[in-house]
Parts: sequence; structure tokens; C-alpha cells
Amino acid sequence: MRSAILSVSVASGVLLAAATGPQYSISGPYTHENLSIFLIHGAGSGKNYVTLQEAMAKKKVIVYETKNVNQLAVENVSDESVFIQGGDIVKGGQQDRVVTNDFVLPPRSGRVPIASFCVEQGRWTRRGSENAAMFQFSSEMVSTKPLKRAVTVDKNQAEVWREVAKTQDALGMITSAERVRGSGAQVRAPSSPSSLQLTLESKPVADAVDGYVKALSGVIAGKPDVLGFAFAVNGDLNSADVYSSRELFLAMWPKLMRSSAVEALRLRRPGAFEAASTAAVEALLRDAENGKTSTVEVDHRVKLVTHENDNQALVESRESGGWIHRNYIRK
Repeated sequence: MRSAILSVSVASGVLLAAATGPQYSISGPYTHENLSIFLIHGAGSGKNYVTLQEAMAKKKVIVYETKNVNQLAVENVSDESVFIQGGDIVKGGQQDRVVTNDFVLPPRSGRVPIASFCVEQGRWTRRGSENAAMFQFSSEMVSTKPLKRAVTVDKNQAEVWREVAKTQDALGMITSAERVRGSGAQVRAPSSPSSLQLTLESKPVADAVDGYVKALSGVIAGKPDVLGFAFAVNGDLNSADVYSSRELFLAMWPKLMRSSAVEALRLRRPGAFEAASTAAVEALLRDAENGKTSTVEVDHRVKLVTHENDNQALVESRESGGWIHRNYIRK
């Protein structure tokens, strides 16, 4: 295990490699089977937020069905700001949805529209005892690199549906041996075979994911300066998430860990692999701003800055000039 130092600074809204300025150090890899975790350390100074999952669990945020596949309504009934991360899944309504981009819900917001994609195809009615007019929180988020890109970068519903189906097929193939041994569970739920959420909840997938989570979720313990992480599968660097606040990273960590484990499960294969290096993580963070840059104002407070080149994409969310979250996706 080694630790490397990477310096970055912010100028004109763009990350720039620099000899001075805020520093990230990288530790790892911490490896279980084919999943390797790298921790990204730094001095966090960002604002803290309540996460969507926590806010929904505590009834601080309500997510409403609008009967529009690509738009939900969210309402913050608390006195705290809530961070919603692009890729967060909400369960129920008339179809399970995924939020397309990072968003900050201010205190006592009233009903606010938010962009979404469907991660379940075909159903447009109540499912079982769920409330068709509202959504439940989920401990899951979109997990695979192609699906993350379809949701947060390309923003293409047809592509999202294709990648959901591919993910379900891959997870079904990987876990087929467990089903043969008599686990009794199917990856595609009979109540909604196209639901990504229900696939992630299925016993074969959940059991396999739990193995990764139990082995690796504790790697952040005793490390008070961790702001984010990167991960590699089969030795190939996949993606990274960094937050301006350690508290926000800690709140997101269980969901991020599960998401990484799902990707490792999807891509699991027999045989040895050459471990990814901290140098690869350094390059991902350092070179992400090179290439085409675009900015989208989500509302009067939040904007998304996207940097994309031939090797990777970076989507950075900002509120009132300060950055909140950076998601790096290796191509």
C-alpha cells in the first residue's frame, strides 16, 4: 500500500493541476476479490448536507409521482439543506426512478421539479402495497459505468433502459450458480422483471454484494481526512467520487460502497489481474479538466460543470460558487 500526493486548485470554475493549493493524498489499494478501493484524503471545508436517503427515511423530504417519466417533484419539509446525488434511486410510484443530476433542496422548499429517468420499464400502476403517488427511499444507486454515464453524462432514457437490461442480464449470469445450488431467489422479480431496484434487492445479488461490503466498508475507519474514493475492478480503474465535506462523504459511503460492489459483481471473472495503481488515480483526478467543458444551471443556486475528453468525464456540482461533489468516470 502506498500514499501519493496530488495538488489541485480551482480557477475560473475549472480544476487545474498546480504545484501549490489544496492537496489530495491517495491511499490504497484495499482489495477484496476483484474490487480495489483507493481512498482520497484532503482538507474538507465544504458545507454539510442531509442526504436524500436520510431525509426520506426521517420524513424530511417527500418525493411525489408526477406521471411524467422524466420529472419528479420533491419537497423538503425540514429546516436543513438536502443533497440529492445524480444516480440516486427512488422506489415505488408508478415506475422506479433515478435522479439525473446532483441537486440541493433548500429548507422548506415547497414542491420543486427534478429531472429523472425510469429504471423500470413497462409498469405504470401501483406495485403491491407501495404508494403509487409517492416514493420510498432506496439504499441503492446506479452502479455500472455505462449506466452512470447514460444517466449523468449522456442523459438518454433509451440508453438507460438498455443498460438496466444489460446489468440485469449480467448479474443474472454471474449469480446463476447460486440459483442452481438452490438459493430459491431470482434476479428479476416476478412483480416487475424490469426493475433495477428489485434486481439489486434480490437474494443472489444482495448476498454477493454483502461479501464485498463486509470486507471493504471498514477501510475508512480511523482516517478522519477522507473526502472520497476511487475504485478499480479486475485491475481497471472505473470511477471516483470526491466531496467538499467529509461529513457528506461519510453519509454517502454506504451507498457508494454498495454501488462499487455491484459493479465488481457484474464484471467478476476467474483468473488473476494486475492491480491498479495510485498513479492511475492521480491521472484520473489530474487530467479530468482537459477537453470540452460545458455548464448547465440547474436552478438559480446550483450548476453542473462537465469536463469530457477521450479518456474520462468529470461532472462537478456547485452551489453559490463552491463545489459540492465531483464524479469522475473513466471511459
